[in-house]
Amino acid sequence: MARISASVYSSHVPAIGAAIDHGKTGDDYWKPLFDGFEYSKQWMAEHTPDVVLLVYNDHATAFDANFVPTFAIATGEEFQPADEGWGPRPVPPVKGHPRLASHIAQSVIQDDFDLTVVNNLDVDHGLTVPLSLMFGEPEAWPCLVIPIAVNVVLYPPPSGARCYALGKALRKAVESFDEDLNVQIWGTGGMSHQLQGPRAGLINKEFDNDFLDRLVTDPEGLSKKPHIDYVRLAGSEGIELVMWLIARGAMNDEVVQKHRFYHVPASNTAVGHLILENS
Repeated sequence: MARISASVYSSHVPAIGAAIDHGKTGDDYWKPLFDGFEYSKQWMAEHTPDVVLLVYNDHATAFDANFVPTFAIATGEEFQPADEGWGPRPVPPVKGHPRLASHIAQSVIQDDFDLTVVNNLDVDHGLTVPLSLMFGEPEAWPCLVIPIAVNVVLYPPPSGARCYALGKALRKAVESFDEDLNVQIWGTGGMSHQLQGPRAGLINKEFDNDFLDRLVTDPEGLSKKPHIDYVRLAGSEGIELVMWLIARGAMNDEVVQKHRFYHVPASNTAVGHLILENS
């Protein structure tokens, strides 16, 4: 049967993708950030999964203000990089796993989560930047990817507790799939940042590092953190961190932390990163 072996957590700042695409990873500003992912690329080369469930948020490319599902799963065979206003990123198309994605949709919806099923969508930096950070610049992505989109753009977003419970439902779905697959689940977005208003540029290192600590050791307690705490302490876009709870919910209670990295800033955002293996 399929199994979830590990989870990866990473910010998905669009400027990171631009730095990769324009050959700036060795620049003084960017080098410290990319150095923090060198271990990750080595680890990934040794632990490349068959499939990644990649939890991210769309940035008004596949969806817009007229239609934003709380949770959506993409069941298509291939997803193209989105044009976010300056042309698509020069990265490979993302290959999906329609049979597993459809099975997950069936299982999770029967588990009382109302996933929106999407057959076709273009994937933006929220999905492609983490792939680039973990895999570098390959001719083709070395595994299949199932996009799972979460609304953290328009209020109200889902609660941390609901996201954590969705992770558990995703694990149940994966483990009931009748094929021997090594699956990873990735949570992306965050950490503390605010992109507009008087607090634009807000970064809260104490909040971010406490979140990383508790994500490993007390995820259930962390899942109960109210939304207003994210907004007040981590900025209006800090709410993206609830997506990390989906990935953590799909893991064992006890996990092995293989790598942790935190860097400020990338553009005007704090970057967090974890690799956790099931113990």
